[in-house]
Amino acid sequence: MWNQVGAIVWAQWRSTRNHLPRANLGGLLFTSVLTAVWYGAFAYLAVLAAVLLSQPGELEAFHKILPGAMLLCFLYWQVIPVLLTSMGSSLDLRKLLVYPIPKRALFAIEVILRISTGGEMLLILIGAATGLFLNPNVPHGAPFSLALFVVFNLFCSTGIRDLLVRLMAHKRSREIVVFLFVLAAALPQLIFFRASETRMRQFFGGEPSAIFPWTATARLALGEFSWMSLGVLLAWTLAAYVFGRTQFERGLRFDAAEASARGSSTRRRVSRLEWWYQLPNAVFRDPLAALIEKELRFLSRAPRFRLVFLMGFSFGLLIWAPIAFGRLSTERSFLSDNYLTMVSIYAILLLSDALFWNCFGFDRSAAQVYFLVPVKMSTVLAGKNLAAAFLVLIEIIAIALVCALLRLPLSGRQILEAVAVTCVITLFILAVGNVSSLYNPRAVNPVKTMKTAAQSRTQALLMLGFPITLAPVALAYLARYAFDTEWAFFGTLFVGGVIGVLVYFYSLQSALKAASERREQIITALSRGEGPIEN
Repeated sequence: MWNQVGAIVWAQWRSTRNHLPRANLGGLLFTSVLTAVWYGAFAYLAVLAAVLLSQPGELEAFHKILPGAMLLCFLYWQVIPVLLTSMGSSLDLRKLLVYPIPKRALFAIEVILRISTGGEMLLILIGAATGLFLNPNVPHGAPFSLALFVVFNLFCSTGIRDLLVRLMAHKRSREIVVFLFVLAAALPQLIFFRASETRMRQFFGGEPSAIFPWTATARLALGEFSWMSLGVLLAWTLAAYVFGRTQFERGLRFDAAEASARGSSTRRRVSRLEWWYQLPNAVFRDPLAALIEKELRFLSRAPRFRLVFLMGFSFGLLIWAPIAFGRLSTERSFLSDNYLTMVSIYAILLLSDALFWNCFGFDRSAAQVYFLVPVKMSTVLAGKNLAAAFLVLIEIIAIALVCALLRLPLSGRQILEAVAVTCVITLFILAVGNVSSLYNPRAVNPVKTMKTAAQSRTQALLMLGFPITLAPVALAYLARYAFDTEWAFFGTLFVGGVIGVLVYFYSLQSALKAASERREQIITALSRGEGPIEN
């Protein structure tokens, strides 16, 4: 079995290695630095956990803290990838099922790859285990319970990933599943902010229940050995293994293409959204109108884009509403006064990967047509940018309509402010996105709703690029605070918009130069397939 596992890993290494010589050295260095900063922050938390848990005097405090910390670790590992629609690295079973590889070997690799969704938590758990090993008051075998907790999380993550992949493949259930996950993710916040303070103190101040795996793990790790705690943790791990193995087996027999095509009619019908697709023709002339229409038609049918678009005006509203209008609803706060703006910024962040950072990704190998037809690349980029800006505007309108239906505090000034802030941020994101789309193109499968792990360079853009685009908006809010007038806010925002226009046209020239000089590299990158492990 392990020989076959080694062959799969070797093939993946060769697929990755063949790409590295073509990588830009400056971009690789930039990505490496930002990745080191991200994981360095979690490494610092791991060292902090090791230092605190190694001191005998701190153990008493951790008897109440550690169960909650283990619960947060579990939620981060299982829930955060779902909310970010990123399920980490995974086996591409279509390329492996033709080989005589035992199912247990494939399952073992799939479980190991689940580390890619919780690497940060793994660092912290390693730090905690190190601190417990160094603590003289903790038995040397106690920290090994954290390893069993890691296995439990890996099995759970495997089952959740395979279950979601199958559910998201069905056209009619895709949006329903997303909506249910949104409600489930927002439920804890709704309970926390709506429940009375007395009940919350009783709930969090009481002894944590011993039937949960995080409580059993915390007690075992701190040296409070009992057969009950060990039995609870083993039982949960066994249940997670059965769940993960069952869902993986079903995934092996699952045909995504068949599920996607089931229920679809072969008869050609005129779409009810035809008027929507024809809107660009009323404003622009071909070929720009045709390019915008193509983007609207394609994106509205792409499951990956529809998922993040739906989450923008559903999850964004539900996750921030309890914080803004919860227990302290009688008091005004920055978030309650600028609620629509904050949710709109969050929606742009969700849409950025599909619309801005890699705008040619969905085209894949078909992007070569842009270099063959007699249409300027500036027109192509303008079509994609206008379509993206239009979809962002529709997202903001949808958020405002939902706020009105829920009767949340909403005024004309807040709507104007949200639109103005969104326009300025979109200008800067388009400027950065045009350059990144041609210097860092990558093929993206629009049918896969839950994307696999994003490339490190894309993560670096999100970490560095998005905060930079918020700088003009932050200055506008500082001007409002300093001068206590709306004129200062909108005046500063207007200046930021003018700078955004200048930056956009400057970056457009850089992007056009890259398209001319890197034509072959761009087409090759967008045409490249994946190895046996999807990254």
